[in-house]
Amino acid sequence: MMRACLALSLGVALAVASGALSPAPEASSAAAAALRAPALSTAAQASGDARIEPYSIAVPDDVLADLRERLERARLPDEPEGVGWDLGTNQAYLRELIEYWRDEFDWRAAERRLNRFDQYTTNIDGLDIHFVHQRSADPDAFPLILTHGWPGSFAAFAKVIEPLTDPAAHGGEAADAFHVVVPSIPGYGFSDRPPTMGYGRDRTAEMFAELMARLGYERYGAQGGDLGAGISRSLALDDAEHVAGLHLNLCGGAPPDPDDPTAGVPEEELALLRDRQAFWTDEERGYSHIQGTKPQTLGYGLNDSPVGLAAWIVEKYRSWCDCDGHPETRFSKDELLTTITIYWVTQTATSAARYYYEGRHGPPTAPRRVEVPTACAAFPKELIFTPQRWLEAGYNLTRYTIMPSGGHFAAGEVPELFVDDVRAFFRDLRGGAR
Repeated sequence: MMRACLALSLGVALAVASGALSPAPEASSAAAAALRAPALSTAAQASGDARIEPYSIAVPDDVLADLRERLERARLPDEPEGVGWDLGTNQAYLRELIEYWRDEFDWRAAERRLNRFDQYTTNIDGLDIHFVHQRSADPDAFPLILTHGWPGSFAAFAKVIEPLTDPAAHGGEAADAFHVVVPSIPGYGFSDRPPTMGYGRDRTAEMFAELMARLGYERYGAQGGDLGAGISRSLALDDAEHVAGLHLNLCGGAPPDPDDPTAGVPEEELALLRDRQAFWTDEERGYSHIQGTKPQTLGYGLNDSPVGLAAWIVEKYRSWCDCDGHPETRFSKDELLTTITIYWVTQTATSAARYYYEGRHGPPTAPRRVEVPTACAAFPKELIFTPQRWLEAGYNLTRYTIMPSGGHFAAGEVPELFVDDVRAFFRDLRGGAR
């Protein structure tokens, strides 16, 4: 009974984390009503400005000068001897990262690396949405929208965009080419920060469906992890007419038999389930409770202190990547600081945190099965693990792969594994794409 209860509670957590289930609202009735913002209607779409404008990242010099001055005045708290990372971000490592950020990191070089991708903005539902639209040279390439999570950004896919759009130049077959779309979630990166509440997972999916329609794609694939998994799942449910396939690298679901949740689950999967259960405790999920309940209070510190922002984000990279506690075995300092600097220069740490409040306090929705063909790439150091049998209850699961390595940031940690699995899944779903 104890094992069953633990496994069941984990299954619910998995489902909530991936967006497969909506958590019960915790807000007051007034707050809940405020979150029930009107959906993006066809009339609103038709009356809005559907122009797509080219975009290039160019952070003003005074913003970068202000950042450097703040880093020069950094005031670090005390730290007990010998605690390492047990209490959160280790001071010695953070000091090293701050010094590198202040003295060596070249944001202009990072801008050039990001600006090699074709970027645009378009106004949807009152917000300017930033996105990469990297078309393949192959006119018959398959359209694919990739959606990031937290604490990431569109830059999380920087290592996979070119292999996906030009597979022949990156060890693949030309027939596996994609037209790649990578939007920034509202309130993240270079997309607008929502001025009101109500821009949660389902509304974001509705906006991204409109984005794909504006780009002329009548049939496309959707891929996501973390928050992007929930958004992509909503796309597959609500735009099933156009979504040909759903690929997830954070897969959540509940056991089909709550009274016997481990029935029929192979031992290899049970071992991964137990391992991730031991990892994904209340201590590890503390950030989510804060962002989901008091994001504005947290946001004052993150928006005012680059040191606080760096500490908040880098600790997650260390804990959540398959790196044995050494994030720089997977990400260079330049890569880590590119992500952190995007949050800083766009002032989106607070609006990104509010996305968790949206998910926790939004109106409940009835669970629905995804009938679109679905793939799960299960990376062993992802935050959670869901057995294949559990997923089959909630998805039309046609591909399930337990990866040999990789964690929460799969597209950046193990880009080759990520790309190979995406290619393989969509290979049989390409017919009729535009």
